[in-house]
Order: sequence, then C-alpha cells, then structure tokens
Amino acid sequence: MSNKIKIGISIGDTNGIGLEVILKTLSHNSILDYCTLIVYGHTKVASYHRKALGLADFAFNVINAPDAASPKKPNLINCWEEDVKIELGISNDTGGKYALLSLQRATEALVKGEIDALVTAPINKHNIQSDAFKFPGHTEYLQEQSNSNDVLMFMISEDIRVGVVTGHIPVKDIVQSITKEQIVKKLVLMNESLKKDFWIEKPKIAVLGLNPHAGDNGLLGKEEETIIIPAIQEAFDKGVICFGPYPADGFFGNGSYKQFDAVLAMYHDQGLIPFKTIAFGRGVNFSAGLKIVRTSPDHGTGYDIAGKNLADPSSFIEAVFAATHIVQHRREQEAMLSNQLRSGGKITETQFDIKDDAS
Repeated sequence: MSNKIKIGISIGDTNGIGLEVILKTLSHNSILDYCTLIVYGHTKVASYHRKALGLADFAFNVINAPDAASPKKPNLINCWEEDVKIELGISNDTGGKYALLSLQRATEALVKGEIDALVTAPINKHNIQSDAFKFPGHTEYLQEQSNSNDVLMFMISEDIRVGVVTGHIPVKDIVQSITKEQIVKKLVLMNESLKKDFWIEKPKIAVLGLNPHAGDNGLLGKEEETIIIPAIQEAFDKGVICFGPYPADGFFGNGSYKQFDAVLAMYHDQGLIPFKTIAFGRGVNFSAGLKIVRTSPDHGTGYDIAGKNLADPSSFIEAVFAATHIVQHRREQEAMLSNQLRSGGKITETQFDIKDDAS
C-alpha cells in the first residue's frame, strides 16, 4: 500500500458542480482499488453538498497531512477554518476565494511530492482572480507553480487526443501568437508526452491549418505556407512524425483524426469544439509538459445545474484514472531507466512495452 498512487483533488468553485462530481466519484468504492484519494477543501462545505445529494452513508476520513491518508477510504484535508456561505448556482467572490485556497494547498502538496498527481474540479476564471491568481486558468497557474518551462493543453479520451498551440487568449490575438517556434515547441511536447505518458512508441501527429481550407494555397491566408509548413518540417527533422496542415472542418468531418495518435490545433475553439463534440462527458484535460501530473474533467462549473443532482461524474472519473495511469507510466519508465543505469546497459525502444498505435 505504501506505493499506492496518491491523487489530490481540488474542489473548484464551491457554488458549482465540482463537489457534486467529486462526491459521486468517491461514492464508487472500486476507484479506491486503483489510487488513494485526498480532497482539499473543508468538511462543512463537503457536508453541505453531500446533504444536497442525499448521500447519507458517505463519510470522509479527515486527516492533517497526505502521509496520514487511508488507502481504503476517501480522505479530506481542511484548508481553512471559517464557515463558508454556499450559494449554489451563483458566481461570486466567495466561490472563487475558496476554490483558490483549495487549489493552493493541493498544488503545494503536489510540488513537494506529498501527492503524486492533482485532479482539479472546475473554477470560474473570473471570480478566482486575485493578487495570488492572475492567470487565464489552471494550466498557466500550475506551469508557474511547478517551475515548468512550457505546457501543452492536451485534451485526451479513448477516441481522440487534441492539443492547442494557443490556449486561453482572445481570438484577436491568435494570429500574432502563432509562430514557427511555438508550433515546433508544442509538437515536441506532444510527441514526448505521447511516448512518456501514454507509451506510444512512434506517435503520429496531425497538424491543422489556421485559415479556412488550410489557406487554399495562399488564397485565404499565407500562414500555412510561411509558418505552419516550415514548423512541421523542422519538427519532423527533430524526430517528430507529423503531417499537415489539414483543413480543420473536413479533417474532423470525415474522420481523418482516427488515423493519428494526436492532433495539434492552432487555437482553443478549433481543437476543443470537435473534441467535445466527439468525446464530451468522457474527455479529460491533461496539462502535458509539466514536471507534475494534472488532469481535470472536460466541463465547467455548471452553475445552471448546481445543487440539482444532475451533474454527470463520468469525465471526473476519467480524469482520476488518467492521472493514475500517467503517474504509473512515468514511474515504470523511471524504474527502467534506473535499472539500466545501474547495470551499465543501453536502453532500446524494444525494452519498453509500449504500443505503436492510438489506443
């Protein structure tokens, strides 16, 4: 049990569906067979949501530190002392304040190595803003906190994986943010993640164009010819098996994405609209490239259904399993590397039992 993976959970906006999907996830006792789960929040807030859901038999094991966590029970660490007023379905400063306190404590434990991964429940990117949080979202915050050089927003599911060159920025800023260097960085990050985190030996990546019809040979824009195609060639020269640029509409419409292990889109909606159309409710947001492991469900705070017992926990459950599998893959790879270094041998690709497909 000492080697069992510990997953921390931040509760997100206290007025949203975060705690609902968390409690529903933890109510599946079988999930504790795979990992030890630690929620960063407060017993009274959790109790309010538990009562709203009618989970009379559910109880947390309250602890003070991750090393006291029970591998057989859902655990909770209290992150504040004061009472919190819950107003389900309402966006206010209170929901953002305590979402941040939860995230800060969980992130601190993650960076220190007290937990192995973090699954984040949805925040409201507006009401969480403060002197301590001036970021477009979780991804950028965790990049800074973990002192990571770069990060890739990587949406993953059994059916499709999509990353984006530009994330949470206004549409008007997209064109000037897309450079050859940025595309190459994201392709290298995606390639490394597919190998390290998903154990795909020779991943094949599709790259989308920026303009309609991928520029139509320059008629509808020059970015494909001047930026994207040179970036694909440079990444290919670096060992990344990548192809494109493909027109985004037909690429998803005719199912071409099924022929690739992952897709790199140029901007947020270009990638996430088709991803959520194909995999919504089963998709996971993974922050690839970080030194730490973080996943989240593919939905938001769900104010419109908060407190109505309507939230589907499927995506959150998938996020927990994804975090567990990625940590396990990294552990196994580190063990293999360590064994090889001790024995003085050379590591070959065939020594890694990894799959050369999109599964």
